[in-house]
Amino acid sequence: MKNYTYSLAVHVGSITLFAIAGAFAVTQHLWFCATACIVLLTGICISLYRTQNRQIRMMQRIVECMKNNDLSQLMCAPFNNPTMQQLATDMSTALKNIRTHLNEEETKHLYYENLLNQVDTAVIVCHSDGRIEWMNKPAQQLLGNRNKLPQEILSAIRSRQAVVQLPHSVVPTELSVSATHIQLKGKAYWLVSLKNIHTALEHTEMEAWQKLIRVLTHEIMNSITPIISLADTLNERCQTYSPTSTDTLMQQGLQIIQRRSKGLLEFVENYRKLTKIAPPVKNNIRVNDFFEDLKQLFADTRITFHCPDCETPWKADRGQMEQVFINLIKNAQEACCDNPSAHINIYAHIDDEKWKFIISDNGEGMLPEVTERIFVPFFTTKPGGSGIGLALCKQIIVLHRGQIAVTSEPDKGSEFTLTFPM
Repeated sequence: MKNYTYSLAVHVGSITLFAIAGAFAVTQHLWFCATACIVLLTGICISLYRTQNRQIRMMQRIVECMKNNDLSQLMCAPFNNPTMQQLATDMSTALKNIRTHLNEEETKHLYYENLLNQVDTAVIVCHSDGRIEWMNKPAQQLLGNRNKLPQEILSAIRSRQAVVQLPHSVVPTELSVSATHIQLKGKAYWLVSLKNIHTALEHTEMEAWQKLIRVLTHEIMNSITPIISLADTLNERCQTYSPTSTDTLMQQGLQIIQRRSKGLLEFVENYRKLTKIAPPVKNNIRVNDFFEDLKQLFADTRITFHCPDCETPWKADRGQMEQVFINLIKNAQEACCDNPSAHINIYAHIDDEKWKFIISDNGEGMLPEVTERIFVPFFTTKPGGSGIGLALCKQIIVLHRGQIAVTSEPDKGSEFTLTFPM
């Protein structure tokens, strides 16, 4: 029976009728009739149970759909009854609304996740003890697949420190740290944003040095040029007359002034190179070919080049990069000059969609205070060194949007790591 109200009325009426008939048969000792009434009552109760069970199965189907996240099902009324049909329609509408809401939430979630993955700022959600709940792709690239914040960052958050440096990072990393306290589902979290400002600081530092060098060289050259000209003129006039002992001494003094002035002028000209680096003209470079050219420049058995069989090009200015590698390899040779078992290794490989070059040696190494200042213009540990070689290398690498880092131990050697975007 499809009509639920009619079916229910028939079942209730039948139960009442047969219950009265059975009771009457028992009072009249009509045992056969009483037994028949009991059997019929049992059948009617079973039929009523099955009728109700059809409703229960509809409810179970709804629950199963929700448990299995299958919200696309439509509910059908088990009886041809307006109330039941309306209930089934309302259930179907509710499931559809839930499905629509979940789809909208999932779309928003994917949108915001993709948006956060596209920004260049690392975003992390973590517990107060540093356990990471979620992080975007820039954060994964910065910190790796770890489940807890580094202690340096956690300490910076607690002390409200704006900038923190990761000491164990291969590439120099100075992070701008910002943290906001949030509540999610009754739990306290930190919303942390990290941005590597090392490159920006390098650019600012480079511009400051270039401005200082321009000012100094301009003032020194403006002052020294007239001195050289005057010394030349006086020296020539002294030579046209019969020299006395006093004139000879004066001429010698003028020659010294002239020689030292020209030496100072050459010194200044060398430092002007730091302010005259041309913007790189990038072309596709095959690293194997690049290393072969360097091998021809350095016929040294102590130098070994390691390059993977990779056809992925390296986009850089070949001339400027040759200048950088020649400078670094020469420095490695000088560091190994007193080591009879010296070896210099140059590696190249692709790591995290970046070209990475490593130049290592087992030379004399450097003290920590030297490695901290090694890229500063004018700083040198070599007798007669100008202090512009590594500063020039760093500026070229920064103009290529790359990074250079050094690790060194006294009497063990040094390792320079160069990283460039592909």
